[in-house]
Amino acid sequence: MALLMKSACEKCGQPLEADREAYICMYECTFCPECTAAMKAVCPNCDGELVRRPRKGNASLNAGA
Repeated sequence: MALLMKSACEKCGQPLEADREAYICMYECTFCPECTAAMKAVCPNCDGELVRRPRKGNASLNAGA
């Protein structure tokens, strides 16, 4: 299953481009860096750890994987 790349911070609504820094929990709740820092990297929905979201790579680089 592919990672859902949400396009906005769930707390402040700031747009999040796929290549922009963002943070997610294990349920893919998504937050901008500023909100993540304010929440001390703890998801307000599940109390899980917020970690940096991987960036979407070039599909041709992943073709052999």
